[in-house]
Parts: sequence; structure tokens; C-alpha cells
Amino acid sequence: MTTMVYPRSEEALERLTQDEIVLNTKAVMQGLETLRGEHTQLLSSLLECAQPPAAQEKSGLLRKSLEAIELGLGEAQVIIALSGHLSAVESEKQKLRAQVRRLCQENQWLRDELAGTQHKLQRSEQAVAQLEEEKKHLEFMNQIKKFDDDTSPSEEKAARETSKDSLDDLFPNDEDQGQGAAQPSGEAAAQQGGYEIPARLRTLHNLVIQYASQGRYEVAVPLCKQALEDLEKTSGHDHPDVATMLNILALVYRDQNKYKEAAHLLNDALAIREKTLGKDHPAVAATLNNLAVLYGKRGKYKEAEPLCKRALEIREKVLGKYHPDVAKQLNNLALLCQNQGKYEEVEYYYRRALEIYESKLGADDPNVAKTKNNLATCYLKQGKFKDAESLYKEILTRAHEKEFGSVNNDNKPIWMHAEEREESKGKRKDAVPYGEYGSWYKACKVDSPTVNTTLKSLGALYRRQGKLEAAETLEECATKTRKQVKHCHNESSRFLPTFRPLLQEFFLATVLPHCRCMLLGVSGWVFCKSTL
Repeated sequence: MTTMVYPRSEEALERLTQDEIVLNTKAVMQGLETLRGEHTQLLSSLLECAQPPAAQEKSGLLRKSLEAIELGLGEAQVIIALSGHLSAVESEKQKLRAQVRRLCQENQWLRDELAGTQHKLQRSEQAVAQLEEEKKHLEFMNQIKKFDDDTSPSEEKAARETSKDSLDDLFPNDEDQGQGAAQPSGEAAAQQGGYEIPARLRTLHNLVIQYASQGRYEVAVPLCKQALEDLEKTSGHDHPDVATMLNILALVYRDQNKYKEAAHLLNDALAIREKTLGKDHPAVAATLNNLAVLYGKRGKYKEAEPLCKRALEIREKVLGKYHPDVAKQLNNLALLCQNQGKYEEVEYYYRRALEIYESKLGADDPNVAKTKNNLATCYLKQGKFKDAESLYKEILTRAHEKEFGSVNNDNKPIWMHAEEREESKGKRKDAVPYGEYGSWYKACKVDSPTVNTTLKSLGALYRRQGKLEAAETLEECATKTRKQVKHCHNESSRFLPTFRPLLQEFFLATVLPHCRCMLLGVSGWVFCKSTL
């Protein structure tokens, strides 16, 4: 007996999945094929027999049933083919969805890359704009210098040396680099203090020093930090350029009296340089010197002294015992010992420094007069007044000879005039004005502030000895120098209504460091000035 498959209700069909429909269709096809076979057999048996009217009617019904069965089988095959096609379409749909997801991810990545590139471009444009403004500002300052009437050639040279001293333990200036370029590397390094600032940091270094000299630390510090971060990303933390950047930032912090932060940075820079360059490299000596200066400014002289001595040993080993940088290191070491009362060592170090400066740079080099002033201060602390007086007179005599020629009866330095006035004060009825000796204070101005400091120091020594007339003569000379400088500054100030904003920055960058230099000369704190 044939088993028939009946269709389910419409609600049941709606709940069927595609796989269930296919399975049911195949089952229906099997039933239909069975029915087709049975109908075919019945039709064949009827055709073999006689064909009465009843048989013909049955055979007609069988043929109609066979047609319906064939139609059902055809529809079932269509359903199965359609199911296969739908499966293929679904598979293709999943592939397309995967491609869409991948494209979305790539699109998001490209958007992020574009946003990062746009951000970098924006920062670069801001940096270029800032550099353009800085360039215009510097060009204007160079043009405005012609209005500063009190600046003589010697003072301009001294101002340049003062600004150079801020970081010359780390980096030479461009002129030194040009001289050493054509020489062997060892000799060039010796002429340049044994260390050269990397080319990619020169512009940044100059900008930072410019901002720091103007007191614009809110600009200088972020510049250093951003450069330090970029260097660490590209080169790693243990790289000499990172140590250089740490030194620069430490010196800016030291100017702000942030000694703890500066000490941390310098110790980090020292460790990097010792690891990458070796313990006897000039850059290591520079960092040791800066660290010693930092301790000296904090009053930690005992901690600073061994650092300074080690820097001296490295520089003597690399540069030779008669290099000017060795003399500078000797000056620093002498000041550390002086603050500890080690006067014998102080005299030894100052004399060695003086010998180097005179032999290598000549008697007219400003460092010679500064070192003599420092040595005279040491003599004063020990009560060796005659030795100190002799050094002061040497400084003033040399300055006079440089400006007015050799000394004779008609061409005497100011200290000789001062002593003559002291000897003849009881014989003169009326006080002769200082003008009779000529405008010698102009010579003081040429070598200011060292000569001006010497005038005041020798005047104080004369006053201590009871030579009041001689002391007043020297003090009057120093006072006239100050008045002349003040008058020139007042003349320059009449341009302020027009150029006030930029002139203020100009005076911060030129006049203020000059006055600071004078103060350093009065206190004898050449230690801080020479290795700032």
C-alpha cells in the first residue's frame, strides 16, 4: 500500500527552515515518483485489456493523475534548484559582508592615518610660523642695535662672550666649528672643547638659549621637552643626543632655581654619556662640570669638588694641560676651594689658569683680567693686601696701555694719578677736578665690567689703608663710567614710544645680561657665569 505524504498546515510551513523545506520536498518527490510508477503500471494493465467505456474512463483519469504527478515533480525539482541557488547567494552574501567589514576597518585606519598626518602638518605649520616670527624678531633686534649709543666695540665683544658662556662647556660656536672642519678629527675636537653639538639640535639649542636669556621659560621648557620626547622615540633613551637635550633642559631648570629637577636630568645625562661615549669623553667632563656648578650654587661645595676635579682630569687628558677649557675648569675648582677656605689650593689653581690664559690667549684676553681679579680676591681673604693691590694695578695698567699706549710721565694709568693726589692732598689749596686727567673713564668703559670692578675693588682697598683721596679718585672714575652708561641708555629710551614692545625684549636680551655680568664681576662669582 502506498504511503502518501500530506502537506502540513500553512502555520507549520511558515515555521520551517530552508533545510527542512528541502528535506520535505525530497520526501514528497520520492512519494510522487512512487505514485508515478504505480500509475504507470495501472495504465499499462488497462491498455492491455479490452477497452470498454469504463476502462477508457479510468485510463483518462490515470493520465490526468500522471500529468499532475509530473507537474508536482517538476515543481519539487524547481524548489530544490531554487534552494541550491539561495544557498549560493547566501554564501556570496557572507563573503561580501566580510569584505565590507574589512573595507570598513581599512577605511577607519586610513582615517586615523589622515588625522595623524593632518595633526603633524598643523604642528609643523605652527612651528614654521613661530620660527618666522622669531626670525623677524631677531632681524629687528639686529637693526635696532644702532640706536644703542653707549656700546663700544670692546663691549660688544664682551657681550658676545657673555652670551656664549651660557653653554660653551657643552657646545662650541659656529666660528670654532668652521675652523675645525678642515682639520683631523682629534685636533678639531681639541679646538672645540672636545665636543660638538649635533647638527639637528643646533637650531633648537639657539632658540632655547634665546628664550631662556629673555626669561621666557614658558616657551623654552616645552620646546626642550618636546624635542626630548621626539629624540627618545626615534633614537631611544640611551643615545648621546638625548643626553645633550637633557643637559640643555637641566641648564634651563637651573636658571629657574629648580635645582632638584636639574640634578636629576644631569645625572641621567651623565649615565647615558658614560655608557655610550666612555668615561673619558669631553662630553662627560662637560656634564660633570655642569653638575658641579649646580651643587656649588646650592652651597654643596664638598660634593661639587670631586666632580669638578674629575672633569679637570678628563679635559687635561683629552685636550692637554694648556687648553683654555682646562683653565676655565681650574677657575671653577679654585672657587669651590675658596668657599671651603682652602686658600693654598685656590692660589695654585688660579695661577695655573692665569698661566694658560696668558700663554694661549694673550695678556689682553678678558679671562686674564678676570682670573687676576679672582686671585686678588683670594689674597684679600687671606689678608695679603699688597699682593692683591699689585694685581689690581696690573689690570688697570694693562687696560690703560691697551687704550692709550705705553706708560710714561705724560701718560699714566688712573691708579698712579690716584696715588699722586693722595700724596699731594695736603699741598693743594683747592681740589683739582678729575677732568684734568682726561676722560680716562672711557677706557674703563672699554673693558667694562672687569676694569670697573677692579676700580671699585682697589678703591675699597685704598680706603681700608686710609688712602681716602686715592679711593675717592678711583670711585669717582667708576661712578662716571656708570653715569655715562646710564646717559646712553636714556638717549636710547626716546625711541621707546615707537618701538616699545620689541625694544623691551631687546633690552632683556642685551642690556640686562650686561648688567648681570657687572654684578657677577662685583661678587666674583665667575664660577656661575662661565659655566651657566
